[in-house]
Amino acid sequence: MTVPALRIAVLVPCFNEEAAVATVVSDFRKALPTAQIFVYDNNSRDRTVEVARAAGAIVRSERRQGKGHVVRRMFADVDADVYVLVDGDATYDAPSAPRMIDALVNDHLDMVVGFRVDQSVAAYRPGHRTGNWMLTSFLSSVFGQAFKDILSGYRVFSRRFVKSFPVLSDGFEIETELSVHALELALPVMEVETPYYARPEGSFSKLNTWRDGFRILGTILKLYRSEKPLRFFTVIGVFLMLVSIGLAIPVIITYLEEGIVPRLPTAVLSMGLMIVAVLSVASGLVLDTVTRGRREMKLLAYLSQPAIGRD
Repeated sequence: MTVPALRIAVLVPCFNEEAAVATVVSDFRKALPTAQIFVYDNNSRDRTVEVARAAGAIVRSERRQGKGHVVRRMFADVDADVYVLVDGDATYDAPSAPRMIDALVNDHLDMVVGFRVDQSVAAYRPGHRTGNWMLTSFLSSVFGQAFKDILSGYRVFSRRFVKSFPVLSDGFEIETELSVHALELALPVMEVETPYYARPEGSFSKLNTWRDGFRILGTILKLYRSEKPLRFFTVIGVFLMLVSIGLAIPVIITYLEEGIVPRLPTAVLSMGLMIVAVLSVASGLVLDTVTRGRREMKLLAYLSQPAIGRD
């Protein structure tokens, strides 16, 4: 390790991972001998808690169902200099952790994402691969190019990031929120290629390609609305303006030719849409000012935490 004195915490959220959690704890104990390994159980119905405790992990629990709730609890409870967040399904490569931590410390970063390189066909289902590509591309077009794998569950964080990150998600969309937070504040981040393995026998994925994909897409849209309100509401306003103008043109032509307005409801609808369009743009302007102030508060919270290696 580059800085032996660093306090390292490995955070493992688990839900029914009896078949894999012992392997995860053992592998990270070998890769990071000085780290504390925390397993947070999320209402598992199998022997996840007993197996994790027998493997030597510090076991705690979060009753509110959802990975986002678990991450919020872990980030609030655990005190360390470097945090390694990894799923408890034994699909991520523990020997990559020291390399990721070295990158975090040496390059003065706040987040290092494990870019998954699948080692077998079974490791990465085609539906998940396609969904990840679509969501990553959409996120890049909205917030800027920074990640190739926004849904990776293998990440290393600085204390600054963890203690200033307001977790709002409650499910698997937490990875998207982590990525957007880093992009929003222009934090120094990078990706490191890591092997990605198939789940061990007896371990099953809790992800649903369509359901969780739509939830993550919805999270991106909500974050886009809250973080870039001027663009969001201007697009809506321009669309309504175009519809309003399209409805108004025939009415105006008829009035100029015949001096009457035979389609009064259409004229009223057109006027109403134009008013809503102007209000939409005005709302975007107001919310953009609010968002800027909120972003400044997040940045101040981030800067209030000491950097790695400093008191």
